[in-house]
Amino acid sequence: MNYEAKYITEDIKLSRYEDAFFKSDIMFEHHMLIWFISGETKIVQADATYVFKKGDIFLIPRNQLATIINYPKDGQPHKTVVMHLSVQKLREFYAKLDLKPKPLESQKIYSFNNHPLLESCLASLIPYFDMEELPEDIASLKITEAITILRTIDKDIDNVLANFEEPGKIDLAGYMEKNFMFNLPLEKFSYLTGRSLTTFKRDFSKTFDTTPQRWLTKKRLELAHYQFAEKRKKPIDVCYETGFENLSHFSAAFKKRFGYAPTDLLNKVNTNN
Repeated sequence: MNYEAKYITEDIKLSRYEDAFFKSDIMFEHHMLIWFISGETKIVQADATYVFKKGDIFLIPRNQLATIINYPKDGQPHKTVVMHLSVQKLREFYAKLDLKPKPLESQKIYSFNNHPLLESCLASLIPYFDMEELPEDIASLKITEAITILRTIDKDIDNVLANFEEPGKIDLAGYMEKNFMFNLPLEKFSYLTGRSLTTFKRDFSKTFDTTPQRWLTKKRLELAHYQFAEKRKKPIDVCYETGFENLSHFSAAFKKRFGYAPTDLLNKVNTNN
């Protein structure tokens, strides 16, 4: 992977990928405001899939699970400006405001495509990535500017940005059934379900009568089989969208589980249709 990143601070970076694509399963620890300069990104969540490309601006709320697939496009690299809106910075911003955010049942990705104020704010960062000495507090000022613009163009965004609650203990079975396709460490799953790792493993065993890894592998392979049989998706797409990191490993695991390779199943499905 040919990857380059330039930073103004750890919260603001210019990210560039040159390879065919880059895939990662992520839990977002901070809100992320992203402006696309070139390339394309596919974001797969449990209940929605998004595609973003040149000119798009979007906000990903924190504590979200997603599979991210980045592609170069039209001969241009995958290139974005990424701004982290950390809890610490947001607490400082909202400390002077008397607000009581409404609890959100679910979080979504917020799209602000081609909004002139946000684009101007993020585009103005570009010259700073090549400067050795930055103006004092420029990063903090730009983050404050971005938050102010977000509040101006979306009156409900305070319910997202000013919500500082950590995940509480939730229904383990329901959460895992919805999010098993994300290939994350068990420590992340335990945090997002409001448990210590020890409690997570204990509760998981009681709920599913097996280990997390065995259950996750079984569920991911069952989903992969469905994607082939009903959606006729390509092996490479199914591999990355069901929590596997390597196509050859995925194909071997699939054949061991079902007795035939993904390509054999696809050939049979295509022949019958």
